[in-house]
Amino acid sequence: MLQKEYWDSVSPTKNFTTPFQTDEFAEHVTKDAHIADIGCGYGRTMAGLYGMGYRSLVGFDISSGMIERGRAQFPFLDLRVMEEGRIDLADGSADAVILFAVLTCIPGDANQERLISEIRRVLKPGGILYVNDFLLNSDARNIERYEKYLDRYGTYGVFELPEGAVLRHHAEEYLRELLRDFTQLRYEHLTFTTMNGNRSNGFYYIGRK
Repeated sequence: MLQKEYWDSVSPTKNFTTPFQTDEFAEHVTKDAHIADIGCGYGRTMAGLYGMGYRSLVGFDISSGMIERGRAQFPFLDLRVMEEGRIDLADGSADAVILFAVLTCIPGDANQERLISEIRRVLKPGGILYVNDFLLNSDARNIERYEKYLDRYGTYGVFELPEGAVLRHHAEEYLRELLRDFTQLRYEHLTFTTMNGNRSNGFYYIGRK
């Protein structure tokens, strides 16, 4: 199953639980900032920011099902379908970009690099990038599935869920290279409950262009 088809199929019922670090984000991004949420899903994070007083918000997601759900659930949000990997914003127009549990849904290095390049394009000089995502785990269940799918995807940490999604957990050294063009302001380890109710290593990162 293709990634878009999977997320469209689960869009009516799938609820995300990973916590957004609102206080840390607010330390670096003012209420009048123009914020783009890339891979916004049904707009959960944006709705939380709206409730905090942020108003210049736009969200993009490849799943039209997620966008339709978000528009119905949060009609006050600007939610748009993302086409062909391009963020439909002008160069240097965003004060901040949120990438919340999105890299995990992009198994390949090249596609992750392209997305980060697009984010750099739309961010203003000095703009803020907030990333929240999953790290490699060392428990037997995860090691088994990392090894099971290594030959198929060529990257340790990529695996398939029984329902069809392809996901990725990341090595920290890889993430440092991926985000090499940003100045790190904050990096913290977290433990997440995944969308299927399991525990996983994770992190949040705040960087400056």
